[in-house]
Amino acid sequence: MQFNLAIITAAIVAAAAPATAVTFQAFAGADCTGTVLATSNGASPNECVFFTNAGSAKSISYSGIPSGDKGEFYKSGGANDVCTGSPSVVTGSGSGCASAPAG
Repeated sequence: MQFNLAIITAAIVAAAAPATAVTFQAFAGADCTGTVLATSNGASPNECVFFTNAGSAKSISYSGIPSGDKGEFYKSGGANDVCTGSPSVVTGSGSGCASAPAG
């Protein structure tokens, strides 16, 4: 599976942490490899970030998610568009890479 179509969305769900800038990068390959398709710097907790024209991103790197918070990644389109519905991937705090689920 890919995080695909025109818009990739990511949300930082805050527990009660102070505001911290979070960075997301969409990649063409799985495991945050290949071409960087889009970057978002300075996202805040409880903010929905969406990439336009990110193409067929297969993974998204994240950094700076505060302790106790989580990242939610959504496949674009339908009931899951713009941080609504069910996320495809949920991560913990800190930094890492979220690859699209197989399928």
